[in-house]
Amino acid sequence: MDTHLFVTIFCVLSVLGCGLGANAQLSPNFYGARCPRLQIIVRDAMRQAVIREPRLGASILRLFFHDCFVNGCDASLLLDDTPSFTGEKNAFPNRNSARGFEVIDAIKTRVEAACNATVSCADILALAARDGVVLLGGPSWTVPLGRRDARTASQSAANDQLPSPFADLGILISKFAAKGLNARDMTALSGGHTIGLARCTTFRTHIYNETNIDPNFATTRRASCPASGGDDNLAPLDSRTSNRFDNSYYRDLVGKRGLLHSDQELFNAGSQDALVRTYSNNVAAFAFDFAAAMLKMSKITPLTGTDGEIRGNCRVVN
Repeated sequence: MDTHLFVTIFCVLSVLGCGLGANAQLSPNFYGARCPRLQIIVRDAMRQAVIREPRLGASILRLFFHDCFVNGCDASLLLDDTPSFTGEKNAFPNRNSARGFEVIDAIKTRVEAACNATVSCADILALAARDGVVLLGGPSWTVPLGRRDARTASQSAANDQLPSPFADLGILISKFAAKGLNARDMTALSGGHTIGLARCTTFRTHIYNETNIDPNFATTRRASCPASGGDDNLAPLDSRTSNRFDNSYYRDLVGKRGLLHSDQELFNAGSQDALVRTYSNNVAAFAFDFAAAMLKMSKITPLTGTDGEIRGNCRVVN
């Protein structure tokens, strides 16, 4: 995408970031005095990770999404299970699919070396998600900072609140609405599927049993996703450019080549069809709306002030 376009998006969203104010205690300059190199540290670590494995950009974006949708953007998803603590990593939407935790660990180690006991894992994850998108060619936005880390997690909330790949449009809209995100936000955020891969078990029903799918596309996907077995076999969510953040995901939807049932629901004679067409034809409109929706999502009920803590290790409470 045009670099000048992203500069424009960045500038506009910098203003929006100051004006939306979902939580007045979040600020882009929260660590300005105490950890001035924070964003450079995160960006450099993410660049190394994405060069090593481009898929990690999508993986970190998904971690952020799955964290924010369960009790807000509080890094609860990063907590490991222990004999006395059940976290969210083994909830059904995360088990065997949430990945990239070691990248956040590596960033946290570097940040701690520069600014001990200062920056939350929640803020590191928010910055890393943005940088992963940018590194794969997507838009930038100003990340408000000042979140603190949860001391608790909820596997049951993760199972209940995260949108399912099998969900119909009405359910998807209601899941996002419960988090203060409207249908436009939902359709823009779903464009994050322009990068990354999905497991056969999440799209098998769509390619074998449903009719709102291009038959040639279904045949192609069946080659690596048998009717039984092969649950962990992977396929790109975007059939064209799975390591490039662009609008081809929406072109796939218009052509009935959405991989997941929940993807194709966005273009299935429903309320989002017109917006999907707009995004499929106008990459600038998608980029702007995606960045704005990410900014909005990043402000879902953060812990601030004296709530929560600043974890020394993102996997365990202090």
